Amino acid sequence: MVGALLAAAAAPAAAQDTTAAPPEGVRVVLRYTPGERPVLIVVPGPGLDSARAILRRDLDQSDRFETVVTPEGTAAASVEVNYPLYRQLGGAFALQASGTPRGMLVRLHDLRAERALNEMEVALPAPDAAGYRLAVHRVSDEVLRWITGTPGFASTRVAYVVEGRVRVVDADGFGDVPVTPDGRRALSPAWSPDGLRLAYTDFREGRGPVLVRDLATGQEQQVPGTGDALNITPGWTPDGRTIAFAKVDEGGTNIWTANVAEQCCATRLTVGRFADNLSPTYAPDGRRLAFISTRAGSPQVYVMAADGTDPEVLVPFDFGATGESNAPEWSPDGGSIIFHRDVRDGGRQLFVMDVASRRLKQLTSAGRNEDAAWAPDGRHIVFVSDRSGRRQLWVLDVESGRIRQLTFGGNARLPSWSRRPAAP
Repeated sequence: MVGALLAAAAAPAAAQDTTAAPPEGVRVVLRYTPGERPVLIVVPGPGLDSARAILRRDLDQSDRFETVVTPEGTAAASVEVNYPLYRQLGGAFALQASGTPRGMLVRLHDLRAERALNEMEVALPAPDAAGYRLAVHRVSDEVLRWITGTPGFASTRVAYVVEGRVRVVDADGFGDVPVTPDGRRALSPAWSPDGLRLAYTDFREGRGPVLVRDLATGQEQQVPGTGDALNITPGWTPDGRTIAFAKVDEGGTNIWTANVAEQCCATRLTVGRFADNLSPTYAPDGRRLAFISTRAGSPQVYVMAADGTDPEVLVPFDFGATGESNAPEWSPDGGSIIFHRDVRDGGRQLFVMDVASRRLKQLTSAGRNEDAAWAPDGRHIVFVSDRSGRRQLWVLDVESGRIRQLTFGGNARLPSWSRRPAAP
């Protein structure tokens, strides 16, 4: 895994167009039986066409609904929702968006009960302003919460690496921008829990500190204890105060932690001479760490207490069927860990383990798939796959198997999915 990360730092990638929208019509590939999702009808009306398009796409990509836009003229000018008509179209819910002097009024209707479930008015920037899409994404997340009780992930972002630079893209594939300086090599981006900072390795001729970058200001600070050797695969504690990372030196590769809130207290957790220990990922309660270790031979997934005690193998080695395991990440609800593993005659594929039962499930089979990261809803993942012919980011709904391509340029590596961003 260390070798793979170093290769990622040096490998060239094609330039990426960050202005063109991802091609509509190829972004979503259905992997489920039609009719399984309830139909949500987006009601037409004057103005706000771009907002409705964003709302519809966000709710469709939540994989909770089949979203439909009724033809213009189908009660388009009416402020009343035609419940019988929309039920005939198969609808379970209807979403209205109408302009107001302040911005937009959004109202959700239950078509079977023939009543409005909820509504909200939000201020919207101008459609060409920087915060417009984010404001609409937050509405989408709230509409999903009205229906399911759980907010969506439309307002979150994915960080990844292309040509040695960390880039950030919105969860729907738009707004792709670089966030680290040109001319420097970055590895292993990791979002802080508040969604406002990124930790990453600043690769410098075989060495590299872990830096924390404030995305609003561009300011960076070095994580204590990472000024020497090569320090990779940072992972945050759930409270955002501490970062665990792997230090590569003459003593092997070991996991350390450092308090970034107080800029102190670098502490080594593993002592694995002649073994590699890396890729730490915290359980949501902060009490345990999953990580990769080669102490028994090939890289496998281990777990230990947050203070480094009581290490044990979490994912048993399957002799003759599978090989190395790498890149674990704990799910937001603490119930699962996702990772990739080499499969005999099947290349590199994604697996998820139920932590309580230790049951394994293979998630992918087409192409080479690796480096998965969880969405904040705990049912979607982003991962790297070459199934389109080059390494790109894809999003998978682990419940339905529905998949869509997120990026379309360059050679993507090492994604990290933010938790919900802090309120403005």
